[in-house]
Amino acid sequence: MDIKLYSELPREAYEIRQKVFVEEQGFQNEFDETDKISKHLVLYDTGIPVATCRFFQSSYRKYTIGRIAVIKQYRSQNIGSYLLTLAENEIRQIGGTQIYLHAQNRARKFYEKYGYSCFGEIDFDESCPHIWMCKDIGENQ
Repeated sequence: MDIKLYSELPREAYEIRQKVFVEEQGFQNEFDETDKISKHLVLYDTGIPVATCRFFQSSYRKYTIGRIAVIKQYRSQNIGSYLLTLAENEIRQIGGTQIYLHAQNRARKFYEKYGYSCFGEIDFDESCPHIWMCKDIGENQ
């Protein structure tokens, strides 16, 4: 597996998110202004783009990860875990100490396994229940 970091939304990330979030899950407002300020990771398997996520700085030393997507034929192979770890490592390298994410509530346990804690109330993004989660990754973590 190869990973590439992009400063703008690459075609490969766009296509993965289109398949996963729009075609499979029915989201209509998938692409937004946040894509313009985000870094985008794309994971490739022998040149084929199979997973993506984005992250951006939300305030001093705090970052938000989002839009984690793995194409269907590559799920259940720990690729989401690998991508999450890569994003956390990138954030740590640029001085981030805290990471936030707005998880689909059905993915909550996945993120809890990796040290994320829920805060606030469940809210809805296009009728899909989501929860805010946070993880400290500072020097003492």
